Amino acid sequence: MKRRLIPVALAAVLSVGFAMHSLTAAATLKPGDAAPPFTAQASLGGKTYTYSLSDELKKGPVVLYFYPAAFTKGCTIEAHEFAEAVDEYKKYGATVIGVSHDNIGTLTKFSVSECRSKFPVAADADAKVIGAYDAGLPMYSSMANRVSYVIAPDGKVIYEYTSLSPEKHVENTLKAVKEWAQTHKQP
Repeated sequence: MKRRLIPVALAAVLSVGFAMHSLTAAATLKPGDAAPPFTAQASLGGKTYTYSLSDELKKGPVVLYFYPAAFTKGCTIEAHEFAEAVDEYKKYGATVIGVSHDNIGTLTKFSVSECRSKFPVAADADAKVIGAYDAGLPMYSSMANRVSYVIAPDGKVIYEYTSLSPEKHVENTLKAVKEWAQTHKQP
């Protein structure tokens, strides 16, 4: 009886490990790839407007981060960290936007309470932007994985980081923005 359970237990452990790896697999957009342009309903400080990636890139690099769902623990932590770092991003000419499948009503509240009115969050209820950036969770493609991109003003991806943990997204994207600024004569 014990010998029969060992292969079953091993298979279960391996499938759980594979499933966890699948959830955190890296996005397919890599440095050098063209960032798909998009517009979306967004909210900043509780006010809704139409966000345009093309318009933001005219101002400088864009940190585009995807997150699974507003008001969940990890997404709240990540929003707080981005809010705390917004002024640092601005020193290097960069802006930040978060994107999730949440509706604009939810994000209007999230933009004030968790993003602290420091940066916009965009609604992607139909997951078109999530799909274009290959940022969907493998088993729930309409829900975003936790993926961060840094996009240069020329529309090229210069950095990508994927991890379901909210840790390191701000640290890593800020480092990429600073490196970009150094090679492009930013302060």
